[in-house]
Amino acid sequence: MGALQAKFATIKDANIVVVPPPAIPGLGQTGGFSFMLQQRESTDDIKAFEGVVQNFLAAIRKRPEITGAFSFFTARTPGYQIQVDREKVKQLGVNLSDVFQTLSTYMGSQYINDFTMYGRNFRVVAQADTSFRDDISDLQQYYVQNRQGGAVPFSALVTSKVTESAPVVSHYNLFRSTEINGNAAPGYSSGQAIQALEEVAAEVLPAGYGYEFSGLTREELASGNSTIYIFALSIILVFLLLAALYESWSVPFSVLLAVPLGAFGAILALIFLPKLSNNVYAQIGLITLIGLAAKNAILIVEFAKERVDHGDELLAATIEAVKLRLRPIIMTSLAFILGVLPLAFSSGAGAVARQTIGWTVVGGMLSATFLALFVVPVLFIVITKFAYGKTKLLELQNKNNSGGFDHGATATTH
Repeated sequence: MGALQAKFATIKDANIVVVPPPAIPGLGQTGGFSFMLQQRESTDDIKAFEGVVQNFLAAIRKRPEITGAFSFFTARTPGYQIQVDREKVKQLGVNLSDVFQTLSTYMGSQYINDFTMYGRNFRVVAQADTSFRDDISDLQQYYVQNRQGGAVPFSALVTSKVTESAPVVSHYNLFRSTEINGNAAPGYSSGQAIQALEEVAAEVLPAGYGYEFSGLTREELASGNSTIYIFALSIILVFLLLAALYESWSVPFSVLLAVPLGAFGAILALIFLPKLSNNVYAQIGLITLIGLAAKNAILIVEFAKERVDHGDELLAATIEAVKLRLRPIIMTSLAFILGVLPLAFSSGAGAVARQTIGWTVVGGMLSATFLALFVVPVLFIVITKFAYGKTKLLELQNKNNSGGFDHGATATTH
């Protein structure tokens, strides 16, 4: 896009803008934000409306959160305004409707009828020949018939002048409006760009004007904080699965409390890589990290819980679980990290989306892997002491010491 824009900038006869396609086909015409500036209660004419649009564009282009803001609206398209002298029309005995009908037929066209000849259908259309309708001066060669049957020249009835106006006037929700498009600047999220637009609109737009969002931006705002609910549902699902696995409502907390470790690494990756932003791709990576971070914690907690239930001392069982599960944790984590490195170092069209997922997962897995080795054992010990209580832990140890457990089975598990 940057290369194309640089080449098109050398063309002085046109205003050429290179825009990305929408992230979701069908939602809007371009990527980035879609801001609808509306003239709601104001009585400004089209020229004043254009002035408001240009002032707003100049203001948002100064904001660091926004880049590439533009609008295709213009009120400077040249045209001709034809005025009919109605007094002369009456004096010369010409019907006013005949004046407009003649102008419409010669300059435009009028369908007459169809006829059939040689087995084919032909359409009859009345229209001035090409050489008599390619310039405004051709109006002087037109004539209209008056009530007496005489031919009255058009030049005696109409005058013309060059004007500037809008070629198309759009309406959004019944209000005169124009669409303003643009993108979030590198290092800023779409939410920050939307907030900047709202702040500028509150400062710059005069009374009687308003705005709405359209396309993908409207959907983004309508979704609101749905991401929070998605994360909450994901964590609840993992919690219920762990509760069923361990047949305990307390032990799963030692696994789930390791999830923020993965999120911490992912956030650091987004902070130290300015080209990445916390968008929907990063959030997909964060949801993935819920399962990946839980996987590392499960490898420790599951083994430590078996040892504690078999009567081993809590601290010794936890340390033993960390020692035995260290290699599987590192091997599985490195395997997954190496698996997503092609995403992190991808290039080409759409590379930033893949890089965002890749680096989010890589940063989260590195953090979840190495910090979990120190944090998860501590969490397991604290939560197990709280859930089991001293009495139950002593009963399990005493039963183990008295031979109540099958140590052969325990050795096999090891």
